[in-house]
Amino acid sequence: MSPYRYIRYDTVDEGRIARIVLNRPQARNAQNRGLLVELDEAFGRAESDDTVRVVVLSGEGPVFSAGHDLGTPEYVAERTPGPDLHPSFGCDGGTHTPVEMRYRQEYEHFYDNTRRWRNLRKITIAQVHGSVLSAALMLTWACDLIVAAEDTVFADVVAARLGMCGVEYFGHPWEFGPRKAKELLLTGDSVDADEAYRLGMVSKVFPADELEDRTLAFARRIAALPTMAALMVKDSVNQAMDASGFTVALDACFSLHQLNHAHWTVVSEGRSVVGTPELGMPDWRGAPGIRPARKDVV
Repeated sequence: MSPYRYIRYDTVDEGRIARIVLNRPQARNAQNRGLLVELDEAFGRAESDDTVRVVVLSGEGPVFSAGHDLGTPEYVAERTPGPDLHPSFGCDGGTHTPVEMRYRQEYEHFYDNTRRWRNLRKITIAQVHGSVLSAALMLTWACDLIVAAEDTVFADVVAARLGMCGVEYFGHPWEFGPRKAKELLLTGDSVDADEAYRLGMVSKVFPADELEDRTLAFARRIAALPTMAALMVKDSVNQAMDASGFTVALDACFSLHQLNHAHWTVVSEGRSVVGTPELGMPDWRGAPGIRPARKDVV
């Protein structure tokens, strides 16, 4: 039996390719704490296995991921004192005062883990489809390569719907470009797979019914490369980005994200860490559908 509750893990091609599948389709693969902890364990498992050369990350069900879990029963239970409380809420600042608690908890489970996956000692491929929303972008951007189904849309809606300055791992200017990043964040609009390919964010775009097979074929091409050469390619590109300021910018933007949370905490007098209807934001639960970012439409 699988040791995981929220993901699946297997290997193919005699162990050369590991596949990690987000497995909360009933919640649109929203990222609760249990899923994130299991995902970190699965990435570490693949990293430590010397047979694995490539890791493919995908999602079960109609979408890759809707981002952070904002209120499913499992999310509520794992944060509430009692038998279902997740142990991660009792450490890493989980017992401290609200601002420090959120700073340390989000650092560990929303930011530092994503940086760790970005630097995994294996080549990683995100296989995405349907919606890739907000925190789902972080999972996708942590991977070395992104392969998308033709129906995929990418969007970060947290500024437009929650009054936050993007997600914790702020790769937007690097992935979209500076002005496109501002547009997409300020409007909450989306880009499709073809536009993401044009921007250089996505490597391949396949028909949805061929996505899994063609991603596996792509992974096999990468897995054929000698492991040392593959790792040096990855490190060369990552270090070039780091030398140009990528990781410094990530650190700074994570701090700004926490300042934004602190702002809402003060404005709401401790009742909320994000913008709510009572504070002038629209209710995200009733938000209209995400609009595509088109050059000829306001």
